[in-house]
Amino acid sequence: MANPDLLLLALEDQQIRSLFERALSASGHQIAAAQDRVSLNRILQDTFPALLILSATFQGETGLEIAQTLLERFPTLPVLYFLTSDNPALIKQALHIGVSDCLVSPLKVEDINRAVTNSLKRASRIGDWTRREVRRTTASLKQKLDELQKLEIILNGIADGVMILDMDGKILMINPVVRRAFGLSDTDFTGRPVLEVVPHPDLRSLLATGADNPLPVHEITFDDGRVYNGQYAPIAGIGTAVTMQDISYIKQVDRLRSEFVHTVSHDLRSPLTAVLGYVELLGRIGPLNEQQREFVQRIQNSVQNITALVNDLLDLGRIEAGMDIRREVIPLDGIINYTLEHLNPQIQEKNQRVQVDLPASIPSFRGNPIRLRQMLDNLVNNAIKYTPDGGEIRIQLEQQGDLAILCISDSGPGIPPLDQPHVFEKFYRASNVPKGVGGSGLGLAIVKSIVENHQGRIWVESALGKGTKFSVMLPIHGEEKKSVGKA
Repeated sequence: MANPDLLLLALEDQQIRSLFERALSASGHQIAAAQDRVSLNRILQDTFPALLILSATFQGETGLEIAQTLLERFPTLPVLYFLTSDNPALIKQALHIGVSDCLVSPLKVEDINRAVTNSLKRASRIGDWTRREVRRTTASLKQKLDELQKLEIILNGIADGVMILDMDGKILMINPVVRRAFGLSDTDFTGRPVLEVVPHPDLRSLLATGADNPLPVHEITFDDGRVYNGQYAPIAGIGTAVTMQDISYIKQVDRLRSEFVHTVSHDLRSPLTAVLGYVELLGRIGPLNEQQREFVQRIQNSVQNITALVNDLLDLGRIEAGMDIRREVIPLDGIINYTLEHLNPQIQEKNQRVQVDLPASIPSFRGNPIRLRQMLDNLVNNAIKYTPDGGEIRIQLEQQGDLAILCISDSGPGIPPLDQPHVFEKFYRASNVPKGVGGSGLGLAIVKSIVENHQGRIWVESALGKGTKFSVMLPIHGEEKKSVGKA
């Protein structure tokens, strides 16, 4: 326990020690004298004196070495350094390591008292400042601890799963929702690699793509039918946050809606075919005047549009139901050329320029060639529809590791930012679709389903007045992986 009245002397010379004892005792101070390092350490440990007076040498050791060692153990201990002769270099070194003051022989009693008094006052001011800082720091730490406790309560109470990882992918924190989702116990997993604790393939895929994935959203599915929407977010200076939202009920509703639409569409197909057949027979049972022929043509166009919509709905239902199991190895350049050849009349009619940028070696895919062509037809057809006369369309293909990225860009009006998150939804059309540009709002929904059915990802980048780019990321077929370079 600290003794505010005790002064400890560690002086080599007996006569000098006696001088200090007499001068300081007469001033009302309590004095303790250390005979060696052992007694010095014991007195410091037991009493923690208000001041240590230390000579330049003590029991074969230099005073500076002793002072430096003691100040490391007792950083608030004031040390008064005594030298038998003036040595500016030694005084400078002593002050540098943290001694309070230096005394140089010859001394007078008033010199000793003045140096001791000044050192004690300085130590008192430092002590007051230290205590204030300790109180302030303690209050600040308590406040931060309270905030951390509140944050922990919030993270443990929210309905979404939250998992915080460090830079090396080791667990810093996981909340109860994540534990329940992956069937984890209440064991403390802090510091363990996340993929060792949770070896789920979808989580592994989300973490593997990480911040490089243009779509940091990834579905995490379980064998019992549960589906979580996983999101990856880097945290500067800490690591990564993975959040999980249960979307099982949304998937269920979407499946029921798709089944309903599929059933209704299937039931509509037969009567529409019958209507179209009877309309075509009208001209065979007798001549039609010009107005009647116009009405018949309008009926045929309307029925064909409805039939195309029904076919799109049935295609979408089959794709979402996983009924397209046909798979074969196909080079994508053949599908690109076929699509451009098929849509060339529309391109020529609008006098558009198409720039195709393909690698020297085309990566191959394992998939359904009909669906992949349907995907490309829809994307290129969209680019043609929204690119003005004389505009430019660009098709690019590049390889990144085991993935190929296909980009279709147009020079159209662009998609408003508020519409971009919804463009892949069924029946959704952007708010700035030019007048006269038709469509059912199912094309991009079909494209998204085809891409996901081939274990790929699709996203959109657009700016008003600067056009739109759709990017499709597909896995390359293992046996056909090739290094590619720009043509």
